[in-house]
Amino acid sequence: MSNTAQSSTSNKDIFAVYQQNVDKYFNGIKQSVPRYHQSVTNVQQEYLDAVENVINSTIALQKDFATKAGVTTNVPSASLKVIRDTTEEVVKAYDVQNKVALAAIDSAQQNIKTFNENAKAFADLNKNIAQSWISTFTQKNN
Repeated sequence: MSNTAQSSTSNKDIFAVYQQNVDKYFNGIKQSVPRYHQSVTNVQQEYLDAVENVINSTIALQKDFATKAGVTTNVPSASLKVIRDTTEEVVKAYDVQNKVALAAIDSAQQNIKTFNENAKAFADLNKNIAQSWISTFTQKNN
């Protein structure tokens, strides 16, 4: 069969067309993932900066108001210790939360990788079974 005839046949082969479409689909997704990742990272950073700015502005406004109004801002040492200790515990809890979240993500990624490897092995097994059946029935027909 000539190359033209083979090319014409493969262009009409539903599996070749299906494979081309699947490849195109996943290549498009793979190209967009980094853009989504960067966009989400940018939004998170912008949000964090905005919240920090609002809090810092609020503190400055409250400090200025208290100073101009003559409000005493001194608090007992015990209160300051409670505030600082609470902040330290919140920071530690946030750190633990991040470590748990990252461990869960790593675990999910490993599970997906294992699933992918198992899916390939399962597909190979099915291919071998199908080939065995085909060869068995083909031999009986000859």
